[in-house]
Amino acid sequence: MTLKERKIFLQVDMMYYLIKRWGISLNEFLDLDERYNILRLLRLGYEPFHLTGDEGIALEVEKHIKECGGRV
Repeated sequence: MTLKERKIFLQVDMMYYLIKRWGISLNEFLDLDERYNILRLLRLGYEPFHLTGDEGIALEVEKHIKECGGRV
């Protein structure tokens, strides 16, 4: 698998994990992504994230959203 494919896999995996964790729909997730660039954060942070479990990544995403003035 190429690096680009691994990044996409991480984004998709975490998207579904966060949808389930937060109890939201895909459309609600996409709205959050539009406001807080969640998928971009996952792509740019791939190097440290791919060594972290889903829970750790979710906490970092939630921290990012809070730092941007939002909440989940």
